[in-house]
Amino acid sequence: MNYPNGIKKENKILEPKSINYKNRGMSLEEDLNITNRYYIDNHIAYIYKKPTPIKVVKAEYIKEKYRVIREAYYSEPSTTDYNGIYKGYYIDYEAKETKNKTNFPLNNIHPHQIKHIRNIVSENGICFLIIRFTSLNKTYLLKAKDFLEFIDKEKRSSIPISYIEKLGYLIKDKFLKRIDYLEIVDNIWRL
Repeated sequence: MNYPNGIKKENKILEPKSINYKNRGMSLEEDLNITNRYYIDNHIAYIYKKPTPIKVVKAEYIKEKYRVIREAYYSEPSTTDYNGIYKGYYIDYEAKETKNKTNFPLNNIHPHQIKHIRNIVSENGICFLIIRFTSLNKTYLLKAKDFLEFIDKEKRSSIPISYIEKLGYLIKDKFLKRIDYLEIVDNIWRL
């Protein structure tokens, strides 16, 4: 094709790449929100994403009804990502993704979150981490007790995947309940 100014565009033949369509365009949070919506709609559990607490400093109204936040800041550190109730039990968990294939970096979990996880465990709440290894297309549930035991005993900056495979629970992908973690919760905690 001839373009203006005599510039010619070369046609390049693109080599087909191996494409993995599994979880295409879906993040862990989106999958969990879809799963939790299924639980709520079917009266299985009431588990919600916790909003990050912010303090609005500047806002303005647009078209009488709508307010747009122009300036805000985090008012306090957030705790974990999700909490709610299932079969009369309090559930609390943190959800994280990593591209790493061999380990889960601990700098993904902040000290105030670890403190919160300890508090939930000490009060006998059901607490865990859901960790997705995006490069491996694997998602695991790791009990908070096992997570805390690792960080208390080990002086590492990451949890090896071998530890998570040994003590964690692989969550199989499903259609309506994308990440059916309550199936595992039932088995672990005998609910």
